Amino acid sequence: MMRGIHQNFDQQQAPAFFARGPSPLARLTFFTALSLALMATDSRLQYLANVRENLMTLLHPLQVIANAPLQLYQNTDEYFSTHHYLLAENTRLKKQALMQGIALQRLNLLNLENANLRSMLDAKQSLTETSTLAEIIHVGRDSFTKKIIVNRGKNHHVVTGAAAVDAKGVVGQVTRTYPASSEVTLITDKSLAIPVQIERNGLRAIAFGHGRDNMLDLPYLPANVDIKRGDKLVTSGIDGVYPAGLAVATVIEVKTTQDSPFAHIICAPTGGVENDRQVLLVSIPKIELATAIEALNSEKAMPTTTAEPATTNNAVHVNPSTQTTQAQKPAKPLSAEKPAQKPLANVESRPHAQQ
Repeated sequence: MMRGIHQNFDQQQAPAFFARGPSPLARLTFFTALSLALMATDSRLQYLANVRENLMTLLHPLQVIANAPLQLYQNTDEYFSTHHYLLAENTRLKKQALMQGIALQRLNLLNLENANLRSMLDAKQSLTETSTLAEIIHVGRDSFTKKIIVNRGKNHHVVTGAAAVDAKGVVGQVTRTYPASSEVTLITDKSLAIPVQIERNGLRAIAFGHGRDNMLDLPYLPANVDIKRGDKLVTSGIDGVYPAGLAVATVIEVKTTQDSPFAHIICAPTGGVENDRQVLLVSIPKIELATAIEALNSEKAMPTTTAEPATTNNAVHVNPSTQTTQAQKPAKPLSAEKPAQKPLANVESRPHAQQ
């Protein structure tokens, strides 16, 4: 009996776990064709645009809920970071305003004192400076030369030799001018030299650019020179090109060796030689025209003033002679007295010749 039961179980087929339909290749072909047809129809007729908009409208609340934790964290972090940043910036600005207020008070005092001294000595400003704002339009790609091109030239009254400066200090010098542009050689170029002065002790020197790196060098100074790290270099103004007192560089390294009698001094430029977009082209200082005219007039007036006393003296000496001559004319002196009257006649003719 058990044997019959086992035979019945063997003859019964196991039910299928998944209902098998078309083959996978057939389904892949069908859905691929359907997708291509839908994409082609949508690109032509744009019938799914409204469906997409409605679907995005329905999904937007879900997106907001999903992004809520991250947005809350970002807002909290931004609030506290912004709060601390604003507090620190407020403290820094208050300190800066206080320091600038003190410096401004000193500046006003110095300006008043300077104006008083100039009025007492009847001194006049002999140098005039004209400046032109220019924008950098091209930067040279040669690593051995440091040059830029600005959009101001001869048409804008830019001359060769004008100094290029920014808000922090000297940037370079105009070496070539064109009608609508100019070439500026930076102070870090190895072919450019600039006369400088140590702000701390007034020591004068000449700074040269390194060329490949944005550094300056102070060569040919003795090993015992009074220059320290952190000293400020400003233009001396003795070359007649750069206005005096403009910041140039800061000393960052001073080296001395036993093999060389000179010190090796490296400086970093103060101005943004490779950072700024605009520069100010300051023309070469020139003597005022009024000062030159006054000097010329004073030179011309000197000989005339020295000649006036001689003319006055001659007139004084001539008057008695003329009076004597006029008194002798009615008397008609004899021929023996004529030789004595000839000098008087000659003296009388001189004023007429001068007139």
